[in-house]
Amino acid sequence: MKEIFEWERVLLNELPPIFLAEVVFRSTIMFVFLLAALRITGKRGVRQLSIFETVIIIALGSAAGDPMFYEDVGIIPALVVFSTIILLYRLVTWLTGKISWFEKLVEGKTVCLIHDGRFSISEFRKETLAQDEFFSELRVKSIEHLGQVRSAYLEPSGEVSVFFFTDEHVKYGLPLLPERYLKKSNMILEEGHHSCAFCGHTEKHQPGTAVCRICQKEEWVQAINTLRIS
Repeated sequence: MKEIFEWERVLLNELPPIFLAEVVFRSTIMFVFLLAALRITGKRGVRQLSIFETVIIIALGSAAGDPMFYEDVGIIPALVVFSTIILLYRLVTWLTGKISWFEKLVEGKTVCLIHDGRFSISEFRKETLAQDEFFSELRVKSIEHLGQVRSAYLEPSGEVSVFFFTDEHVKYGLPLLPERYLKKSNMILEEGHHSCAFCGHTEKHQPGTAVCRICQKEEWVQAINTLRIS
């Protein structure tokens, strides 16, 4: 029968001291794996925290939690995990400050998703971000259509930064309100400004069908040019 405060069990769980070297190895492997996994899942999954910060929180939380609850997890191996994570944190922080390509690899980079009132299609396709989700982000910022947006950026933290046209420069753009956007159709019913439902390119059309000269799609939404009310 096990006794309380068996120090050999509490500190090392009856493992040989050389096992601590394996703990360092295991911690490093899991640290790198967590960092890679969160980097792959994209910015939106770790919103408001950088991917690197999220890895630190997960790793430290796991290292702290196990020895609190499980008697078969020794305190010393957990402390070695803590120390390894902190050292890796300091190393990665130092490298991101010194090497620009490493910083982009770990943290990601700021991506322009809207330029001059139109989607940057090539950049948008690289991100794990659905169009509906992005529209929702813009509506939260009181944006009614893309003609109000000069540029929008997806930050490494997952936040969306938006810069607006002044009122006198607002132009016709793709509506973001569901009741307007969902009226998209392959058939243009009346003359006027229409926006491509896929890329947001806007131009004047006569009734009939048309192909977007930017993305080659055929669905259109009647554009609007209302001013933004903040």
